[in-house]
Amino acid sequence: MTDLDIRLITPSELPDWLRALNTGFLRPPTPSDEQVAARRSHMDFARTQGAFDGGRCVATFRSLAQELTTVGGAAVRADAITNVSVTSTHRRRGLLTRMMAADLAAAKERGDVAATLIAAEYPIYGRYGFGPATCATEWEIDTHRTGLDRQLRVPADGDGGRIDLVDGAEVRALGPALHERLRASRHGVVDRDARWWEQTTGLAEFQFQPWTEPYYAVYRGPGGTVDGLLIYRVDATWSDAKQPLNGAKVRDLIAVTPAAERALWHYLCSVDWVSTIRTGLRPADDLAPLLLPDPRAARVVTQADFLWVRVLDVVRALEARTYAVPGSLVLEVRDAAGFAAGRFHLDAGPDGATCAPTTRSADLALDVRELGTLWLGDESVLRLAALGRVEELTPGAGARADAVFRAARRAWCPDVF
Repeated sequence: MTDLDIRLITPSELPDWLRALNTGFLRPPTPSDEQVAARRSHMDFARTQGAFDGGRCVATFRSLAQELTTVGGAAVRADAITNVSVTSTHRRRGLLTRMMAADLAAAKERGDVAATLIAAEYPIYGRYGFGPATCATEWEIDTHRTGLDRQLRVPADGDGGRIDLVDGAEVRALGPALHERLRASRHGVVDRDARWWEQTTGLAEFQFQPWTEPYYAVYRGPGGTVDGLLIYRVDATWSDAKQPLNGAKVRDLIAVTPAAERALWHYLCSVDWVSTIRTGLRPADDLAPLLLPDPRAARVVTQADFLWVRVLDVVRALEARTYAVPGSLVLEVRDAAGFAAGRFHLDAGPDGATCAPTTRSADLALDVRELGTLWLGDESVLRLAALGRVEELTPGAGARADAVFRAARRAWCPDVF
């Protein structure tokens, strides 16, 4: 059997790497010249690995720099992992394990606090120390059952704000600052670079699907400040009886005030001919259904894990966030890879925390993947203890840790990367 060579790829190998990536994700294998050129323009080849068998790429792996907001609004450096594939002819040969080990070691050396990814398949990444840290929910709204008067002026709550339809150029000018405001207030949100806004507004090509211009709406508060942005597309479905049955699909809805959130949802529910709305992936505690007079007009169509987190630096991760109530805990963190293993004393509270290695007896013992699940405050320590995934070593420590770690709102990551 030919030796398998795992290494960083060179720019000249990008077409073969993309062919392997397309194969793994069940897309047409051969990339176009335009796809290769678009990728080459922004690829960081120092963070792009490939596995080669006889000169042919059979596995892919890439990471990129990311900032992730934790509880309390502080952002930490993260290693965002993406484009992971292993060709079906080369499974069960340790290719992903070797690429993951190299990437995480490099991230630890760089000083990244955590690694992140969106898991296409659930069972794979726990063995590398990742735990599901956010979940995503999508609703389908029957606009005719919302209880809203679709003839009312929008926004109709008299707050003095307004909704304007804008174009892509205005979104590129207004969107980044708005998103930074969101990122400072909602844990789980990751940063968006200029390319994200270019792809979302058609200025840069998205490699794997044709561009269709969406609609863009912004909400301006009474003082004229942009407090919300909605991006959506609408299909062209009509019934045989010549009745409009158009469906709207939300690409992005971000709002930094309750008034903006309410106005944008009410606006979309009032668009003529739109019978159903897919909300896109929202936090599990999203306000959208409860903003409707009849919340039953919204039914859940997707409920799943979303952002996965792998803690690399326990001290910096735990010190970066705030905590619901004061509390002191000693955590025994197990990490087979060694990046985050140790015993740590956490002294936490609403104003922040201190964390340091310690030799004191542990109150709780858990694997690093459970620490990743708990870090953004979206899971219960007591639930994990009931599942045998957190070990309570001091009586009552589980309930104490649950009160300390949980956040008032659910963590939310709006973006696939």
